Amino acid sequence: MEAKKVGIIGSGSWATAIAKIITDNHHSINWWVRQPANIDYFNKRHHNPHYLRNTYFDVSKINFFSEIKQVIEQSDILVIAVPSIHIEASLNGVDADLLKGKQIVSAVKGVLPKHNVLLHEYLYKAFNFPLAQYFTLLGPSHAEEVAAEQLSYLTFSGLDLKATELIAKYFETEYINTRVNNDVIGVQYAGVAKNIYALGAGIAHGLEYGDNFLSVFIANAANEMQQLLKSIMPQENSKAVNYDSSVYLGDLLVTCYSLHSRNRTFGNMIGKGYSVRAAELELNMVAEGYNASKCIVAINEKNKISLPIITAIYEILWEGHDPAAAFKQIESILV
Repeated sequence: MEAKKVGIIGSGSWATAIAKIITDNHHSINWWVRQPANIDYFNKRHHNPHYLRNTYFDVSKINFFSEIKQVIEQSDILVIAVPSIHIEASLNGVDADLLKGKQIVSAVKGVLPKHNVLLHEYLYKAFNFPLAQYFTLLGPSHAEEVAAEQLSYLTFSGLDLKATELIAKYFETEYINTRVNNDVIGVQYAGVAKNIYALGAGIAHGLEYGDNFLSVFIANAANEMQQLLKSIMPQENSKAVNYDSSVYLGDLLVTCYSLHSRNRTFGNMIGKGYSVRAAELELNMVAEGYNASKCIVAINEKNKISLPIITAIYEILWEGHDPAAAFKQIESILV
């Protein structure tokens, strides 16, 4: 079978890590890098000027474009790896006909905050893009460890497992193990929720809670996340899902514990007394859990599942509740 052309939309740390994986696997890519000056830098220095700067590329395998439409036109598989807050602006001006026949792989770990929807829902509403052609790429993984070629696991989800396995093949290297499942909606919500819990883990660290509390906090977060996912998924589908597998529990654990986690880092600053705005400026990257907390609370207004941890984190970030007082309340409900 002839190899399909892969296009990458986004040029942040995760997009850069994905580009490394695919080109290390001897595939050429089309890459949308919005700023022409950054493309010039890439071609001269062979690395991203802003992210994962120690990751060098064979630029002969990369076709850079500053116009997103060109990447879409010349690619069969499109990997979207921009923060959820920027997706709508990134796809502005793209015609629905351009996306016909494409396969889209979401490497997004957030909800579009303006609409409170996942990427596949937005693509369907805005472009009539079918779920059957939509796939997800989730962890547990960190861009920094991928860049260092430390063994990482990626989980690909899609309705058609055979098509999902074919896409996963583009990402298999000596340092990447791939897994597949068909829980394309559930894994996305898990990717959203784990970022919120990682913010909470960071807040706890900033408040100087120890490892014992953190282990209890994460265990309860895993249980709460499972209840959330079951409330979203049809009953017959949720029974077949192994919520202890790497894309659910594993990704939650690494995002809560790892020093590479931007959500944990953001939460740590909140726990130490930073305002949300000050933490955003200090981090200088998007912490998806911030907007996600507001979105999940809004989405849950319909299902009304008890989400005390997510609710507490939302109240700290969006309603100005005191982190120390909020975590005193969390202490009382943990089991």
